[in-house]
Amino acid sequence: MTTFRQISGQLVKSYTTNPDNPLEGQMWYNQTELKLKGVTAVGAWSSGAPLSTARRIPGSAGIVTAGLAIGGRLAPLASTNATEEYDGSGWSNGGNLSTARFGVEGAGTQTAALGFGGATPATGATEEYDGTTWTAGGTMGTARYEHGGFGTQTAAVAATGSSYPTTPSATEEYNGTAWTAGNNVGTARYSLAAAGILTAGLIFGGQTPATGATEEYDGTNWTAGGSLNTARANLGGAGTQDAALAFGNPNATEEYNG
Repeated sequence: MTTFRQISGQLVKSYTTNPDNPLEGQMWYNQTELKLKGVTAVGAWSSGAPLSTARRIPGSAGIVTAGLAIGGRLAPLASTNATEEYDGSGWSNGGNLSTARFGVEGAGTQTAALGFGGATPATGATEEYDGTTWTAGGTMGTARYEHGGFGTQTAAVAATGSSYPTTPSATEEYNGTAWTAGNNVGTARYSLAAAGILTAGLIFGGQTPATGATEEYDGTNWTAGGSLNTARANLGGAGTQDAALAFGNPNATEEYNG
């Protein structure tokens, strides 16, 4: 059996954990996981149409050909209630949120979406979208923003986030009417990314300070998953528990295979 020192005749460095900020093409041996690991390019990004309303920290929902941008922060301090819909080539205006906010999380599809939490300051307000109009839903038990959110309009999860000046580890589940408490995450954080559904969810990255920690949710418990190669906060996330993307801040993209 070929050892990690013999691969391609090169000396591969050994670390107790993953190195900080590895470069594309770099390989190493993780002594803790007993695995050869590396960073490879995962594909290419192409330019899409810009949003009509420039904003920071919006919520999102849907898929690449039927997406939503929900709320967000305008320079320098104001928030917007604007919703925009994406059809795979361009953005168009949708119905406005009742409560303008940034750091809101989204779940569901373009025609059956959920917007929950956000900063106005921190709120637990939840709104449901039918493709045209937002209506009030059940309020979260823990007001928060820049949290992790995933799932559908009738089966969603809100995890950790900021309730400045605290960072709660609380998890809540939504059934289409009300939020109920779930088990706490292992690493409390904010400005994280998430993917998946209620019974197979994922949170990764975030600020604690910046971390690469990944946790998987089975609808009841959180368990540790493989860490990001690049620890970061304020990143984007998409996909499923066993086929997820982490991207941005920096411009590195990583794929997760579960």
